[in-house]
Amino acid sequence: MSAGFERFTRAVARRPLQALLVVLLLAIGGAVLALRLKPSTGIGTFVGSGSSSYQATLDDEHHFGSDAVVVLIREPLTDLVETKDLGTLSFLEACLAGKVVQRNLQLGAYTQVSGQAPYGGWGSPCGRLMRSQPVKAVYGPATFLNHAVVAINQTIGTMTRGAQQSIAKAEHAAYALALGEHKSRAKAQQLAQAAGSLAQQQELQRAETLAYQSGLTSQPRIDNQQFISQVVFDATRGADQPKARFSYLFPTSRSALIQVRLKSSLTPSEQTQAISSIRAVVKMPAFRLGHGGRYTVTGAPVVLSDLSSTLTGSIALILLVALCVMALALLLVFRSTLRLLPLTIALMAAGITFGAIELAGGSLTLGSLAVLPILIGLAVDYAIQFQSRVQEARRDLPAATTAEAVATAARVGVPAIAAAALATATGFLVLLLSPVPLMRSFGVVLVVGIAVAFVCALVTCTAALVLADRDGGVVGASLRGAGEMLGVLARPAISAGRVLRVQSEHLYAAVSSRRASAVPRAANLMAVPLRRPGLVLWLALGLAVLGWVADTQTAVQSDVTKLVPSSMPALRDLHTLERTSGVSGEIDVTVRGSNVARPAVVSWMTRYEQSLLGHFGYAETTGCARATLCPALSLPDLFSTAGSTSAAPLSAASINSLLAAVPAYFKQAVITPDRREATLAFGIRLMPLARQQRVIDYMNSRLHPPAGVSARLAGIPVLAAQADATLSSSARRLLTLLAGLLAVGAALLAVFRRADRALLPLVPIALATGWSALIVFLTGIPLNPMSASLGTLVIAISTEFSVLLSERYRQERAAGFPLEEALRRTYRSTGAAVLASGITAIAGFGVLIVSSIPMLRDFGLVTVIDLAVSLAGVLLVLPATLKAAQHGALADRAGELGRRFGSRAARLRRRPSVV
Repeated sequence: MSAGFERFTRAVARRPLQALLVVLLLAIGGAVLALRLKPSTGIGTFVGSGSSSYQATLDDEHHFGSDAVVVLIREPLTDLVETKDLGTLSFLEACLAGKVVQRNLQLGAYTQVSGQAPYGGWGSPCGRLMRSQPVKAVYGPATFLNHAVVAINQTIGTMTRGAQQSIAKAEHAAYALALGEHKSRAKAQQLAQAAGSLAQQQELQRAETLAYQSGLTSQPRIDNQQFISQVVFDATRGADQPKARFSYLFPTSRSALIQVRLKSSLTPSEQTQAISSIRAVVKMPAFRLGHGGRYTVTGAPVVLSDLSSTLTGSIALILLVALCVMALALLLVFRSTLRLLPLTIALMAAGITFGAIELAGGSLTLGSLAVLPILIGLAVDYAIQFQSRVQEARRDLPAATTAEAVATAARVGVPAIAAAALATATGFLVLLLSPVPLMRSFGVVLVVGIAVAFVCALVTCTAALVLADRDGGVVGASLRGAGEMLGVLARPAISAGRVLRVQSEHLYAAVSSRRASAVPRAANLMAVPLRRPGLVLWLALGLAVLGWVADTQTAVQSDVTKLVPSSMPALRDLHTLERTSGVSGEIDVTVRGSNVARPAVVSWMTRYEQSLLGHFGYAETTGCARATLCPALSLPDLFSTAGSTSAAPLSAASINSLLAAVPAYFKQAVITPDRREATLAFGIRLMPLARQQRVIDYMNSRLHPPAGVSARLAGIPVLAAQADATLSSSARRLLTLLAGLLAVGAALLAVFRRADRALLPLVPIALATGWSALIVFLTGIPLNPMSASLGTLVIAISTEFSVLLSERYRQERAAGFPLEEALRRTYRSTGAAVLASGITAIAGFGVLIVSSIPMLRDFGLVTVIDLAVSLAGVLLVLPATLKAAQHGALADRAGELGRRFGSRAARLRRRPSVV
């Protein structure tokens, strides 16, 4: 390995300019590709696609539309549905659906027309929705009432035509019978009229009975206040109180809901454009309500869409802050002729890595955004370590050229850096075991980024250091000439720059003096680990055990609405919807079978719905005021609306007739045309995710469909609760930690081929996971989908610190220095570089604190604290570990414990047994 790195750097040193140009071109190309990355904040980034709930949700969205974009209307219902505002609402809902409606005098309702220009013209928001057709269906008060009027009037028309046919048939039969009895034509005509009158009376009596049973007291028309009030309001609850079973349309007496279900096939950008058009529609003057009503566009898709915009804006802010913080850190803690070279290398590595994401067809997630400062920190770290080794080679070999110093550093120091990078990448690979897709992509991108950063550091550092010592030839002369000409024009700026340079030199000198004075203090700080290694190790172990125990009590937050900026207008609007309607989302039960419209299946769905609603506090008389679950648009609800009662068992004929009577527009929301899949929908109140999971568990426990029929729960609330339950598992986090330690240990063992070299660096790393867990518990910051895997990140980052120090210690010992002197030399050289690397890595994570996204901010805050503690712990515990291993203290202690256990077991065996 050492010879390979040496040959590689010598090859780069022979062609430094060409090598530098290759890396630079790759970085520029990657940056250009990275600009094409599209943000992705869908629920699929938080929940694994392999779960049955996720598959059921995808299937549900495919057949019935994605989770609804909700338009909340705040206006008294009596003003909304009993005035001209209902007509305005009819036009609005038609626009949202990409359609146009007009008044149909024959049917007494607003019906769809074709060939008409959209409201406001083709350049209006309505025109955009009509052209792009992103909406699968719109379900709102006006759509419901218009379709109800049309359906009833069509039924009345059908009944009227049937009655006329019956009357004509009775007249014809009476006339023919009279003629058959040889009566005169006049007498036959008289008898036919009598039979027709009798048939007409019978039909009228039947119509009156049907009208009485259905509750109709007036002609159904969209402008008939009596009819509309009869449909919407429940007189037993109050004159202005809506019927409880229509809570998905009229949640309260002063609000209504329009649900806009977008097509599940939309891309994230198409969905964002559709939501933007919906927001623009409700602001059009044509749809302004006459009684002061207000529209609010909200819903989970709106929050996620706005989060994508926030994510895009956060990239520029985080990158800018990262550059400033890293530059400042390098100027203060890194002593080199090219102090900002590591930052340049980090930017190149970031550009190439994110360009590779675009080439691989990836997207920009919250995890990808978190990769940026971490990758910059790691790339800076590799460059610092390599430059420090080159500087040491120059001091040890004064007569050597820069190329020879680079080759020496590559042979002596780069293998340890490569081993540390491999172990770090292996630690991040364990994130593939995470149940959260966000963290899996986070781990993959980091592994790729580590490889890119290592290669970039090796090539760019070699080329830049070699070029810095050259005259430059024609290129250098040209640059010097251009610099001289520009210097004449920029003398004022140069003067100001000299002042700033002098000030920065003073500041750097002050920091350097403090750092130099810190070396003796660091040596004194090592005195305790070297003098009492056992005490230090037992104390570190005790703190780690406390952390592992505390980890089982640490709260986990996986509610998406709690992980996005609270200042987002979309989130505030969602909370307004929850306060107004009492419902935070919708849980769907997807039912599949060869024919889900069979009496047995429909009866089971009705019983299941009624038992759940009764169990969770819903009643027709009280509505959703205090209920955990509320009814939403579903197949049994259609039968209830059509007049079916639970007391009357449904037959196949009655089901077919009822489905035929229901408008096709509403049937498509609850049952597929082939009748192989149907849905039950429940509105669920806002509640903690742990309680929400208990509700879902109860729903699953009562889910016993008939033979040959399958039923699964679906919807964002189900997925959110499932993610919370998975992330809250402390056992899973512990197993992930063990897997990370085993993976890192295996990687180090494969590289070093010696157990002591592989296992000794793991001691402080393993203990650091406990310390980090203790810090998280003490700070009280809840874990989230990213910080739930914090232990794995601590392992990956701390591994590098520990491996670099232990390998440098081994080299010093091989050079003949005694233990304590070897440690001092290690901490004076590599320790200083590790400290600088650690500071830059911590600064990289710290950049996330400026993010407006709570999930990234909390992740950055906890990681900064944990990495600082882990770095300090590794610097303290590693000397104790190395000394304990050198003197056999660990083996002696293990043997003593084994002897005590054996003697105790022997004494127990010698005791007489009691029967």
